[in-house]
Amino acid sequence: MDCQANPEKAKILSRFFKTGKGEYGEGDKFLGITVPIQRQNSKKYINLELKDIQKLLNSKYHEHRLTGLIILTLKYKKADEIFKKQIFNFYLKNTKHINNWDLVDLTAPNIIGNYLLDKDRSLIYKLSLSKHLWERRIAVLSTFAFIRESQLQDTLRVTKILINDKHDLIQKAVGWMLREIGKRNLTIEEEFLKKYFKQMGRTALRYAIEKFPEEKRKYYLSV
Repeated sequence: MDCQANPEKAKILSRFFKTGKGEYGEGDKFLGITVPIQRQNSKKYINLELKDIQKLLNSKYHEHRLTGLIILTLKYKKADEIFKKQIFNFYLKNTKHINNWDLVDLTAPNIIGNYLLDKDRSLIYKLSLSKHLWERRIAVLSTFAFIRESQLQDTLRVTKILINDKHDLIQKAVGWMLREIGKRNLTIEEEFLKKYFKQMGRTALRYAIEKFPEEKRKYYLSV
């Protein structure tokens, strides 16, 4: 994979994913390999065993970790229930390596959320209370799988837990999921907003009302 590296692209990605001191991606390193190429590599190596995917997740390079996670989602789609549980547990053991928003967003709904569709969801609430930024984002994004099945209440409950979260990436995730709820059931989204929008951070609110008519957006933002 490293032979596909692009140093100039790596510099751009390092800035985009905020790898500077004190930023959310501090210390992450990039090779400059595009996501389409990583997807091709993932399909090529879909038969990697979990122990080999672990090596990718342990890597200091973002692209190695993302490729490992994409392989994991591909394996999950083809897995039986026993192997799905193994992948689910493997993912949870590696949350410290799932340490940027793209790594979370491309995988959490498809593994954690999908696995919990017909199971107890208390894990989602545990993750939403985590001190670990990325575990809180995993909690929110995992509920996207529920939203896709028109199961909306867990997202609303997680949103209430995280409504005052100070981190911009949690605010964006909360607002995004509320917007997704609105695509399925605008009445439910608006009922939630009318009750809680004054408590919400501006970022979350802006994301949540992004598709609203201009007059309605102005109302929510002016109160």
